[in-house]
Amino acid sequence: MSQQEIRVEAIVEGGKASGGPPIGPALGPTGVNIFQVVQKINEATKEFAGLKVPVTIIVDPQSKEFDVEVGIPPTSALILKELDVSQGSGTPNTDYVGDLSIEQVKNVARAKAMDLTALDMKSAAMIVSGTCVSMGVKIEGMTAKEFQQEVRGGKWDEQLDESLQEAK
Repeated sequence: MSQQEIRVEAIVEGGKASGGPPIGPALGPTGVNIFQVVQKINEATKEFAGLKVPVTIIVDPQSKEFDVEVGIPPTSALILKELDVSQGSGTPNTDYVGDLSIEQVKNVARAKAMDLTALDMKSAAMIVSGTCVSMGVKIEGMTAKEFQQEVRGGKWDEQLDESLQEAK
């Protein structure tokens, strides 16, 4: 890409980007083939179907070449997908919308590995469980705070003995 590249950032539903707003109007002046851009975005985001995904489209206005960078959905969206619910609890300390298994916590941690500062699964599980606190999500039948206490106490060491380095 050249020095004059144009960057367009958007949030799209996985696998369902369209040439309408915000992508079409932002890319129109660049002269790039919007249909091809949308196809590439949909192909790259299909694994995140049903989730909002951040994408960045980088266009070289001289050559009309483009690149698409796909981000990772927010941790909260990944948790909701694991639970198959539409939103978190409005009163997270009293009402709970679901209960994650340790494997589901690990799935979310692996998906977010590139964005997390954690180097191992134990630290990543603590980060994911922190999001569960504010969403009204239990983990293994207990509140997220109780789960965090057990993780700190070493109860989950065997299940969380995994490096995140290969996921990064």
